[in-house]
Amino acid sequence: MAGAVIITRPLAQARPLAARVAALGRTVEVLPLLQITPLAQPVELLAALARLTAHQPQSQPQSQPQSQPHSPLHPQPYYQLVAFVSPNAIDAAFAHLTTVPPGVTWAVVGEGSRLALAAHGVASPAAHVVSPHDTAHSDSEHLLQTLDLAALNGKRVLIIRGDGGRELLADGLRAAGAQVDVVPAYRRAPPALTAELEATLRRLLARDNDWIITSSEALRGLCDILAELDARAPAGETSCVVSMQQQHLIVPHARIAETAHNLGFSRTSLTGSGDERLLAALQSRL
Repeated sequence: MAGAVIITRPLAQARPLAARVAALGRTVEVLPLLQITPLAQPVELLAALARLTAHQPQSQPQSQPQSQPHSPLHPQPYYQLVAFVSPNAIDAAFAHLTTVPPGVTWAVVGEGSRLALAAHGVASPAAHVVSPHDTAHSDSEHLLQTLDLAALNGKRVLIIRGDGGRELLADGLRAAGAQVDVVPAYRRAPPALTAELEATLRRLLARDNDWIITSSEALRGLCDILAELDARAPAGETSCVVSMQQQHLIVPHARIAETAHNLGFSRTSLTGSGDERLLAALQSRL
């Protein structure tokens, strides 16, 4: 009999997937490995969103005869490109964004973020949304390969992300000549090791389960928590880290699969981005 499916996403993203997994007939446990909290004073985010919604007038074409009446000036957005690193970044930004400015290119790194944008009314064909062509590699590297970097030379770009994080996307855009603003929208942190969490982890590690891991940071944090449990345990007790390394991981990105390999995991299924692929991987194990 198949074990449980452990969904480790932050709680807001875990619940919808949990319902779909349960519909497959699998036992589901939600165990968020990252806690997402809003910034107490999102000063940088609010300032950037104010700039985004304040249109800048375009200059009149030089070829227009001065004797002709001026045609209405078409506004242009302050930022030509707005990039989100996660669905949490999208939700945090749209909690403050009351209008969607026209003429902006929206960039996301994965299918989950594309769906989060659509939930806020930003979707093709009305909006220009860009994401990596290769859904098995939904990350900043492949987003940079998809973007028209030459067209962004001299343009303003806004990146909205968690507090801290990789600089690769910002560095790549700056190398292309873009003027990049990076602003935090939320904080993320691993859960505290409580007696309740310890009991849950020991129970889950007592049998073979399928763990959906959607963040390298979350997987590293889990291993740190388990290492702490091992350090507390009496000599001769089965290692929690070793027990976890024997579990089956289902991951959507190659970078997470690489992190898992480096942490000693050998049973990893790479699905590509999107819940449909995660669900298909689970169905194959029924």
